[in-house]
Amino acid sequence: MLKKIKNITINFGPQHPAAHGVLRLVIELKGETIVKVDPHIGLLHRGTEKLMENKIYNQGLPYMDRLDYVSTMAQEHCYCLAIESLLGLKITYKASLIRMVFCEITRILNHLLALTTHALDVGALTPFLWGFDLREQLMEFYERVCGARIHAAYFRPGGLSSDVSQDLLVDILNFSINFDKRVDEFMELLLKNRIWFTRLTNIGYIDYKDVKDWAFSGVMLRGSGYFWDLRFFDHYENYRNYDNIKIMRGNNGDSFDRFNIRMHEMRQSNFIIRNCIEDLFFFEKNYKLLDSKYISNNYKIVKPKRAFFKKDMESLIQHFKLNTEGYVVPLNETYRVVEAPKGEFGIGLSGNNTTKPARCRIKAPGLLHLQGLNYLSKNLLLSDLVTIIGTMDLVFGEVDK
Repeated sequence: MLKKIKNITINFGPQHPAAHGVLRLVIELKGETIVKVDPHIGLLHRGTEKLMENKIYNQGLPYMDRLDYVSTMAQEHCYCLAIESLLGLKITYKASLIRMVFCEITRILNHLLALTTHALDVGALTPFLWGFDLREQLMEFYERVCGARIHAAYFRPGGLSSDVSQDLLVDILNFSINFDKRVDEFMELLLKNRIWFTRLTNIGYIDYKDVKDWAFSGVMLRGSGYFWDLRFFDHYENYRNYDNIKIMRGNNGDSFDRFNIRMHEMRQSNFIIRNCIEDLFFFEKNYKLLDSKYISNNYKIVKPKRAFFKKDMESLIQHFKLNTEGYVVPLNETYRVVEAPKGEFGIGLSGNNTTKPARCRIKAPGLLHLQGLNYLSKNLLLSDLVTIIGTMDLVFGEVDK
């Protein structure tokens, strides 16, 4: 009697904790070997782009915090750069340095979560506990500068929503001085673990040519040997002052290389934070800039802070109009990208001589990475799929939008 053997099709998610969000995968298996992976997304879709097209420009800013809710300030940054590009608005040197400090704090926050939850998926609990201890300290810096731990809304077109205190900068600097030692502890814990090494090596391999064809970016791109980082090649803000930093690239294009790059980038971000704060203190001492110029003086665009300190009716009216009507953006369009922790995050905006964008389009790196999941996991084991999802660093707020 002949027996008919056929492949089995199962659902992975959308409630599975290793799916890193509301991801549903329809997986075709031959035994435990993956034949095909079909990602199903959209379960978190809220129509963010259309919502932003019906709000004035400043009201669209909080939507950035609700996309990749692990890297909030990085996305606020991109949105502010796009608006500043449409308006031809320049920010002060001090505001740029503070933006860089908090963008790199955001990168460390993201990588700590990505690495520790990835380790948890593979079976290691200790990195998760250590990483969240460090994240708690960084979240406190968020809270002290803007009053919120996740939905910050700290960046503004023209600068920042508020100044940063000298005490906070000192505390961030003290954290930065000790942070490299904590990264060493992570490296010692994981690199010397043969289970971690075995689970990541040669898993999720993608070569130099294919990684470009799949439009991967960020760590996924650099892990396959590509020499590209928008911070140092696009030269937004003042990253050009630190373009001598070594951009780490992988040799094998596998999950282990991507793990190493994220560890290196945390050290790199820590170095940038330390140097930015030292530059801020230098200008305080020599040019008395620490207590001024954290936002543009163009009060047609930004809220006039003097309205809170003077009996100035004109400023008060301008403040009211900015909050209710917004500012007019000329007929123009722009596309700005930043090197967000997960990859190249882009915002496309079209102005049409009104206070609301005519078009808003968001490019999320996670969506492009997810489309290559079948390519990366084909002919591997089901347990390897969990490793690959973890190394992609997916958050579905930005994927589904």
